[in-house]
Parts: sequence; C-alpha cells; structure tokens
Amino acid sequence: MNIFLKANWENIIMVNYEIAPEILMPYLPKGVELDLFEGKAYISLVGFMFKKTKLFNVSIPKLGTFEEINLRFYVTRTESDLVKRGVVFINETIPYKIVAWIANKLYKEHYTVVPTKHSIVKDSINQKIKFEWLVQKKWNSIYVENRMSSHQMKKDSLEKFIYEHYYGYTKINEQTTEEYRLHHPSWKIHEVVDYEIACDFKAMYSNDFSVLNETKPTAVFIAEGSSVAIEWKRKKIYTNNERS
Repeated sequence: MNIFLKANWENIIMVNYEIAPEILMPYLPKGVELDLFEGKAYISLVGFMFKKTKLFNVSIPKLGTFEEINLRFYVTRTESDLVKRGVVFINETIPYKIVAWIANKLYKEHYTVVPTKHSIVKDSINQKIKFEWLVQKKWNSIYVENRMSSHQMKKDSLEKFIYEHYYGYTKINEQTTEEYRLHHPSWKIHEVVDYEIACDFKAMYSNDFSVLNETKPTAVFIAEGSSVAIEWKRKKIYTNNERS
C-alpha cells in the first residue's frame, strides 16, 4: 500500500444538516449515488486539527500542523458485492498555500486558502474548542464544548453514519470521477454539551448553500480522531466504462 499522506486528525467536529438532495445533485460525481440516513441526505461543516503531516512519509517543516475547515456530503458506490461509502468535498479550507497547491495540482481537489486559527481550553471534565476562518474580512467559527470522557459510537447511529465513510470521490469533470481510500480506526466520540456556529455559507460556499444560513443543525458531534493515512493510488471511474 503506497501512502500519499499521513497525519493525525484531532478534535474532529461535525456540524450536520439535513439538506434537499436536489441541492447536491450538481456536485455529485459520476458513478456514485447519494448515501442517505433513514431516507435523508446530510451535509456536514467540519473543523479539525491536522498534525504531524507527512507526504510520502516525509515531514513538512513548519507546515505540518494547521486547521482545516471543509464542507462535505455523503455518497455510496457498489462494486459487485462491495459497498463503498464515501464523501465528496464541496470545499476544503486551510491556511497554507503550498499545501493547497500540492493537493489541487496532484488530485484536482477543491482546496482554498484563508487565514485560520483555533483555541482549546480543557480541564479534567470539559473541553472548549473553537475553530475560526476569515472570509470577506469576517471571522466565521465553529465552537463546541464537550465532556472529556469518550465512548464508542453506537451501531446504526447518525454519528456512525457521519464518521464512517472510508472513501473519497472527486469530480474531475462531467464524465470522470476519481476514487481514493482512507484508513483510520473507528473513532470514539465525546458528549457535546454546547455549541455555536457562525458560518456564512453563501459567502464561503456560494449561493447554492445559502439555505444553510437559516438551517439549524440536526446534530453536532466531536470525535477524538487518530492517525489517518490516504492512499496514493486513485481509481478513475468513467461514465460508460472503468479503468484504473
């Protein structure tokens, strides 16, 4: 297995919204279908820490630790008897131009670069974490207060649906999709006791997602995270045929 990227993902906050499937359809890559939970489509505003980042097992001096904010939704693809559950990113935001350039150049990802920052305050009982990013001279933010104790996700729960997608799908063009695989263990999650979301979805992600400005999250989760590895090899999926 040839690993392109390896890093620790920590304090992974998922702010989850029900969304009309027709909003997502223009962003749906060929060869995959929307993955629904109890018949509903979801989209997640995500904030987490990237730490100890390595490309092809080489550390990135001074650039290996940063915040990432992304917006993603959920898809599925069936090959014979194998069901692959994956994510599609609308946008991924980080603070470093060179890291974004590498991801966009090599894989045609959707990384953008804006100033970001975070704060973490914790004691033996609670943790307060805040991710912030600057868009059009205005700071957006995700804030969560959670218990420090953690537990396994329950089977068939919304949090398990949200967190446990182990493939990524990138829309290269109207005919071609790229598939890649992620590796990480099943994460433990913390109990969220308070949260506050200040995100201008229209300014950040276009008018297509402006409805989220007026939508209350269905649920907010935070996971401990772990080391994560992303494979180098990507499979190209074509409209009428497949080849690696």
